Amino acid sequence: MVYNAQHRFARISSRKVKPVLDLIRNKYADDALDILKHLPHRSARMIENVLKSAMANAEDQGIRDPGDLLIIDARGDGGPMMKRIMTRSRGMANTIRRRSSHISIGLGDLSAVLED
Repeated sequence: MVYNAQHRFARISSRKVKPVLDLIRNKYADDALDILKHLPHRSARMIENVLKSAMANAEDQGIRDPGDLLIIDARGDGGPMMKRIMTRSRGMANTIRRRSSHISIGLGDLSAVLED
């Protein structure tokens, strides 16, 4: 069984989220929380909250120790962009793209990994 959590429309670029997700993929949830706690990145705080939510979802479903679950799915997909216009010289304009992302984490045990 896979226990999911996601943060949709996170106000951070997926390009900044993906390297942090690569650090915790295929690790145990407790180890991943320790890694995220010591990272200085803003995206680490967001991912930490999503991971805690996935662990709470697993606990609600009856898992005794959600820290023993593996992170089998960690994705940071691009979300919609807010487009703004910034005026430039000589009457021109540049577009500013404020990017967002969808962060999703899936937890499962070893048997779920071996079945896939």
